[in-house]
Amino acid sequence: MGAATAPSGPASESDRTGPGRRAHWLRVAREAADDLATDAVAREQAGKPPFDEVSRLREAGLLTLLVPAEFGGGDADWRTAYAVVREIAAADGAIGQLLGSHYFLSWSARFFTEPALAAQVERQSAAEDWCWGGGLARQELPLTLARAARGYVLAGRQSYATGVLVADRLAVRAVRGDTGEPLAVVVDPAHHGVRIAGDTDTFGQRLAAGGSVEFDAVPVAAHQVLGSLSADEDVLSPLTALTSPVGRLLSVQLLLGMAEGVLAEAREYSRAGHSPWHPAWPVGSPQDQHVLTAYGELTVLTRSASALTEQALEAVHGGLARGEDLTYDEYADISVLVAMAEAAASRAAQESTTRALDVIGSRSASSRLGFDRFWRNARTHTLYEPVAHRLRDVGDYFLNGAHPPFVLPV
Repeated sequence: MGAATAPSGPASESDRTGPGRRAHWLRVAREAADDLATDAVAREQAGKPPFDEVSRLREAGLLTLLVPAEFGGGDADWRTAYAVVREIAAADGAIGQLLGSHYFLSWSARFFTEPALAAQVERQSAAEDWCWGGGLARQELPLTLARAARGYVLAGRQSYATGVLVADRLAVRAVRGDTGEPLAVVVDPAHHGVRIAGDTDTFGQRLAAGGSVEFDAVPVAAHQVLGSLSADEDVLSPLTALTSPVGRLLSVQLLLGMAEGVLAEAREYSRAGHSPWHPAWPVGSPQDQHVLTAYGELTVLTRSASALTEQALEAVHGGLARGEDLTYDEYADISVLVAMAEAAASRAAQESTTRALDVIGSRSASSRLGFDRFWRNARTHTLYEPVAHRLRDVGDYFLNGAHPPFVLPV
């Protein structure tokens, strides 16, 4: 990443919503990423809740990126949102995760509820510029939703959720006490029955505003229950099931952004530094075979993962375009392709963030340089989103034709 650039100024309505909107949002993302990169090391080491970072995203208009123009949003598609997350993650992996989670959760109403309620949620989200946090993944000890005189009552503890320290709204998974059906629920974190604790001991992704949330008899109105998260094919339509690969592809973009970010920073440092193996030789010279080979291998690894991700992105885009005509077999094809991209991106991120330290040598141990943050962020994310089960799903599909399970990202 380079030095911060001056904002390009207010965009015209045609730039934001017309044919040029993708180019506009990518330009905005690059400017925001450059801004975040200027103080990324200091912010990461301070580890404060990212209120300032969220304000930067909000001022750039990135929080309402996916909201339709008629509701006051950026009217962008998922292809643009993925590119924005990847650009931000290259500068700051934790903020990339925060933004990706926000996109997934703020969009979830479109998948799980009827159009009128989804429009109401998005209109209010855009009007008040909400930042979303929480999580819809399955938990060992689920939150419970009990019937009450006026709607429902939510109780329980979610052990980890992204963005909760800075969120204006939470989207969480809860199980109905009477039927056992899992549901997506929207909650205002300002309610007195909601208690949030920061995850202060994590060694990576410190600025993702993650933490635990406890719900103590929190009232939930009927319109705050978005819909079912059941994996039963009698309930789950193929289009709703597409929520899984859509969300997991955000994780892929996050990992690729981290891999590309560490390689870009290491390259700039190498060009100005010296070889860890031959101090007399400038890094990058034809004489330094170790460094050239390492950069070559990591470039191939990252570009290969990027190419596979592009195939997965095209498949997801096509599935969304199919809408209600999407079949389960088509969903399975898309989900498996995203699983392949997850595995490739996970390897690229872990290899790049580890071996970049070797390329730089002992100087990379300097906390002032902050190269370690890439490794810590990538490793933390891959611990929460392990790919072993994704590889198993790919194998089961290849060998037996089994459809991958409906699994939402952590």
